[in-house]
Amino acid sequence: MMNEPLIAVLSLSAGALIGVMFYGGLWWTVQCGLSSGRAALWFLASFTLRTGGAVAGVYFVSAGQWQRLLLCFAGFMAARHAIIWLTRPSRRKRNGSAAEGGHAS
Repeated sequence: MMNEPLIAVLSLSAGALIGVMFYGGLWWTVQCGLSSGRAALWFLASFTLRTGGAVAGVYFVSAGQWQRLLLCFAGFMAARHAIIWLTRPSRRKRNGSAAEGGHAS
């Protein structure tokens, strides 16, 4: 039988993996969906797959224990912040866009 600290680390890690798949999938869907002629289909299919996968993953990881559920959710939210940080526009792009906006004719 596994000890509690190992289960805690695995629950947190599994939540982070589920979050990376969910939020990374969302980012990928937006990138593909905006350039697609069938954007609604992209977004609907992605939402269904991402939500179903996340719910099933959290259900499996938590195993009916609120402590595991809480740790899984913490990992999920940490992944959200990581994906936001990793996919943000670079500082140069943000400054360049703002500078160009001030020179409208």
